[in-house]
Amino acid sequence: MKALSKGIIITLLASVVTWTMASDDVEAILQNSFVAKNQATMDRLERDAVQAACSAPRGMPLNNDMLTTLRQERLKAVVLPANSQYLGDWQRGSDVAGNGRGLQSSDDPSKPNGGNCYACHKLAPDEVAYGTLGPSLTGYGARGQSEAMLKYTWTKLWDTHVYNLCSHMPRFGAQGILTEQQLKDVMAYLLDPASPVNKAVE
Repeated sequence: MKALSKGIIITLLASVVTWTMASDDVEAILQNSFVAKNQATMDRLERDAVQAACSAPRGMPLNNDMLTTLRQERLKAVVLPANSQYLGDWQRGSDVAGNGRGLQSSDDPSKPNGGNCYACHKLAPDEVAYGTLGPSLTGYGARGQSEAMLKYTWTKLWDTHVYNLCSHMPRFGAQGILTEQQLKDVMAYLLDPASPVNKAVE
C-alpha cells in the first residue's frame, strides 16, 4: 500500500514538473509566434491572476482560499451604473448582441465593439444562428427586474468571473470591451418585456 501511495505521489509530482516545463515551452512559442498588429498587441499574451489560476491543468488541485480571494477581488472591482439606471434601449442592445466585430487586428478601433452574444447563447427565440456553449437566454426577462436581479445580470456582464471564476465568457465591462451605455442596452435586450428575447415565436 505504501509503495502504491509513493508511486501515485511520484506520478503527480512528475505531472506537475512536466506541466511546468510544457507551460514554459508554450509561453516561449506564443512570444515567438505572435506579432503586434494594429490593436492586437502583445500585452494580450499576459495573463492576470484569474487567467493564471484557470490555466492550471485539469485535475491539479487549486487553493480554495486563493480562489475565494480572487472572486472577492473581482466583485469589489465591479462598477455599477453611476445613475443606478440599468436598462437602456433594447433595440440598440439587439445590435450589440448580434455584432461580432471589435478588438481584432483587422477591426477599425474607432467603431464600437460588439458583444457577439449569439456566438454562445440563444437569445431571441426566432434566431436560427446561435451557439450553445452558454445557456439559452430566451425568456430571460421572466426573472423580473428586482434590484437583486438587475445587479446580478449587470455583474455577470461586467465580469462573469465574480460568479464563475474560470468562465469563458468575456469580461465585457472589466476589460473595456463594451461601454456602460452598451451594457445598459444589452441589459434591456435581456430584461425588457418588449424585447424579442422575451416574446414567444408566433
